[in-house]
Amino acid sequence: MNRLLQTPALWVSLVAIAGLAALPFMTSSPVVFDYVIRLAAFGIFATSLNILIGYGGMVSFGHAMFFGTGAYAFSLLVQKAGFSIPLAIVGSIVICALLALVIGAICVKLKEIYFAFLTLAFQMLIHSVILSWTSLTGGDQGLMGGIPKDPFLGINLANSTVLYWFSCALAIICLLLMRHLLKTPFGYTLRMVRDNAHRAQFLGINVWKIRLYAFILSGCFAGVGGVIMALFVSGAFPEFAYWTMSGEAVFMIMMGGMHNFFGPVIGAALLLLFNDVIGRTTEYHGAALGIIVLVFALGFRRGITDFVLEIFKRNPTKKANS
Repeated sequence: MNRLLQTPALWVSLVAIAGLAALPFMTSSPVVFDYVIRLAAFGIFATSLNILIGYGGMVSFGHAMFFGTGAYAFSLLVQKAGFSIPLAIVGSIVICALLALVIGAICVKLKEIYFAFLTLAFQMLIHSVILSWTSLTGGDQGLMGGIPKDPFLGINLANSTVLYWFSCALAIICLLLMRHLLKTPFGYTLRMVRDNAHRAQFLGINVWKIRLYAFILSGCFAGVGGVIMALFVSGAFPEFAYWTMSGEAVFMIMMGGMHNFFGPVIGAALLLLFNDVIGRTTEYHGAALGIIVLVFALGFRRGITDFVLEIFKRNPTKKANS
């Protein structure tokens, strides 16, 4: 128990949860609520991608296909099939899992750049299906008409404060689940495969199966991020499954750091903040954001969390030498 209480990650989690719980009592600003809800969606999305990149050594350029699939599946199940919100969430996760199973079975056989570009190819295929299947998805206009938010278990998501609570709770549950899974033997095996696949195979580990499990898990969690985004905008749009969305998730991981579990969440918070501030202060949004990403890439090569942790690790050494 004492060891658990001394874990920095636990204290960071408790402080973050306390802050999120106190926020509605400190402000009623819709800007703040909107930012946190989007952070919940993109925090899950970026962390799910880091299961592949940081823990599995598989760089995917097409992860947005699961984010978009989750958003569209959830919206369609609620809007057109009449599912309740909890059932639609479960249904969207199942659909993302099946999609990840089919695509992953093909992609995880490949290595490095081939894996990256094949995932991008599948993402472009999913995006083109969304654009062309107008009768179902609404085409380039997106899924219009809004999502019915009928109350369930006393929870009314039509209320913005309740939606805030729900999004935060869903994000915390997903992050805790991902962290737990990466601490299990599966997580350690995945890292072994990342570091030396040939040695893992020599020890009797089915490398293809471990990578496939990781691909499916990351796809499911990315789908949950899409669900939160669909609830936030009350619909789904083709941009959710576009390659630029995958690129943003990669930037979030790069900015926050892939070697710390909370790195992608911090990266998501920074990128969303930069997007909001730059979008309101200058018309040269793309150029300004590009410069910021470049600064992070050159100045914090392993991400800001890794940079800060390295500073803390050096300080005790300096004190001991002095």
